[in-house]
Amino acid sequence: MTMQLATYTPDVLTAIDGCTRLAASTRQQYRKALSRYLATGNLLTDMQALQAYAQNLPVSSRAFLKSAIRLVTQDYVTAIQGQATGDNILSVLAVKERIDALGKAIEVRTAKGQKAHTWLSQTQVKALLDTCGPDRRGQRDRLALGLLVAAGLRRAEAVNLTFTDIVLQPIGKRLRTVLQVTGKGNKARVVPISDNLANALDRWSAIVGGEGAILRSINQTGEVGGMLSASAVFEITRAHGALMGKPDLAPHDLRRTFAQLGFEAGIPITQISVLLGHSSTTTTQRYLNLDLDLTTTASDFVPF
Repeated sequence: MTMQLATYTPDVLTAIDGCTRLAASTRQQYRKALSRYLATGNLLTDMQALQAYAQNLPVSSRAFLKSAIRLVTQDYVTAIQGQATGDNILSVLAVKERIDALGKAIEVRTAKGQKAHTWLSQTQVKALLDTCGPDRRGQRDRLALGLLVAAGLRRAEAVNLTFTDIVLQPIGKRLRTVLQVTGKGNKARVVPISDNLANALDRWSAIVGGEGAILRSINQTGEVGGMLSASAVFEITRAHGALMGKPDLAPHDLRRTFAQLGFEAGIPITQISVLLGHSSTTTTQRYLNLDLDLTTTASDFVPF
């Protein structure tokens, strides 16, 4: 293996596609970030060109490019370290330092302070869903919003959900519809859903054939196409949010709303955490719009 960094031309896009530990939507963002840079004709190892290019990117795009570069260079660093001998150790270390510097060439500064989140009330959720028309596209959009706000799914989870992931499970003397969701890190979880959402899924199944992805593209004539992208779900959320006075509404705001409305209704935070696929309730707490209630406190119920 050559120790000349200038000759380093890995198949970076293949490396991204093969990284199954990342969510499909994340791999897509990494691939897009690298593809756009490589389309400029500059080498991945040209630090000056990389810095100049990254400076003109939005913060989010810069962050994806930085993370993508870190990912695709990891294997190369491991490979050259495996080739190290007493004769070439200095060259190996020099190349490693230069590769490490690539990631530092892109500076990502996050805004200070707490990000403003949006939670919708029950009335606002109804207003949002009412912006969806009765045609096929309107039904699809309503279902997309429903999977976010009434099932708490991430948009990547929603677009990857298929009709075979809808299952009936017996609970006592009745059946409950649940979604078998594959989340971050390929972690599986079960999300029970309301009868209203289950009925909407059933009606949609009759329209699109009941096979494959649930969320599908709809053309101008109303014909059903292939699987919807996570970006399309974002645009659907923004469009309908604008129609009900929330132009900055994002899919994750609907996921937070799912958690908040459940918490306000008395669902334990531990159960909400499981429904969201969080590894800890600490993460779930950040989803909730919690204000300290000085009128009533837990101490009032402790028999001291």
